Amino acid sequence: MNWDWNAVTDFLPHFRDGLLVTLQALALGSVVSFVLGLVWALLVRTPTRWVSWPVGVVTEFIRNTPLLVQLFFLFYVLPAWGLTFSALTTGVFAIGLHYSTYTMQVYRAGIEAVPTGQWEAATALNLPMRRTWTVVILPQAVRRVIPALGNYVISMLKDTPILMVITVPEMLSEARLYAQETFRFTEPLTVIGVAFILISYLASLLLRTLERRLVR
Repeated sequence: MNWDWNAVTDFLPHFRDGLLVTLQALALGSVVSFVLGLVWALLVRTPTRWVSWPVGVVTEFIRNTPLLVQLFFLFYVLPAWGLTFSALTTGVFAIGLHYSTYTMQVYRAGIEAVPTGQWEAATALNLPMRRTWTVVILPQAVRRVIPALGNYVISMLKDTPILMVITVPEMLSEARLYAQETFRFTEPLTVIGVAFILISYLASLLLRTLERRLVR
């Protein structure tokens, strides 16, 4: 194997472009999954079965179908119905939607872990239900689930290369195009492999720091 540092230097501009797209997809996809996951969790807990049951069925369906199939459906089928979005927008929504069904379970566990006494105290103080959720329950629940949510951020990072199949120019896509043009696969694939390790490690450090601050 001949390692060529000139190829690494030549690939860096392509790597930078792919890295920016990967981080953008990861950040926006995380926001979508966190927000939508919380919405799912609250809807599933509603006492009205006409709401909780359909939400449970939909989230179960999404969680048990492959992300790749969902990507193809959103990118190739929705345009036939007049709904057309850019590849990156479709990828962000697909990742966020898919992982929201997992973060929903995390939120549910966090909410159920809040001591019953907290609910009773809010009732004794005659707090409205909306204020009970926003001031008493959710702050405690979210603090408990930060580590689990962080694990899903890293899982989403490792799934971003799948966006290549709908032409999103993320890191693996840039490496593949560079390799096809230069017939050098070792350098670009090694560079993005190291990049994924470093980003995952930095993300885990940030999450540990955030967790320690919230525990204080």
